Amino acid sequence: MREQEGGGEGRRGREGRQELPPQSPEEQARAICLRLLTGSPRTRRQLADALHKRGIPEEVSQQVLSRYEEVGLIDDAAFAGAWVESRHRGRGLARRALAQELRTKGVHATLVEEALGQLDSEQEEQTARELVERKLRSTRGLERDKRIRRLAGMLARKGYPEGMALRVVRRALEAEGQDGDEADELGYPGE
Repeated sequence: MREQEGGGEGRRGREGRQELPPQSPEEQARAICLRLLTGSPRTRRQLADALHKRGIPEEVSQQVLSRYEEVGLIDDAAFAGAWVESRHRGRGLARRALAQELRTKGVHATLVEEALGQLDSEQEEQTARELVERKLRSTRGLERDKRIRRLAGMLARKGYPEGMALRVVRRALEAEGQDGDEADELGYPGE
């Protein structure tokens, strides 16, 4: 009785799914790519790395990946454009951080530059201002220098250039009037 209750069939069921990949390396490569692309868009390099990890021969990988590019299932330029749009709007990342992320995903430098062309410096600075405005309230009560460091540090982690970060933070603090305490010192009337 113990042997039947041991869960042997459950293990075989899980192993069975893993042991039933398509027979040819081409079929295996196609199945792996389709499964990965079903979850979210991927770059050619991400798919190539996944195929390599699963032991698919290089020539088979290249053949399958090239075919998927031809039919539009893999499009690194579209991936990069969507990535920039999504990560800039959603997380407020600046061009520098976005470029680094795209490079780690294997997007070619020219495609990275094209995708980053969507963002201009005015748009990037506006996003920085919005990020600072959201975070400003949580720094109230701290010394001015500490607020500047925290807010500029937050922007730096998101890839904003130091000069822009400091300029945006200082303007936001000036507009806020440092809780009214330093408004006269900065030349702004207290509110």
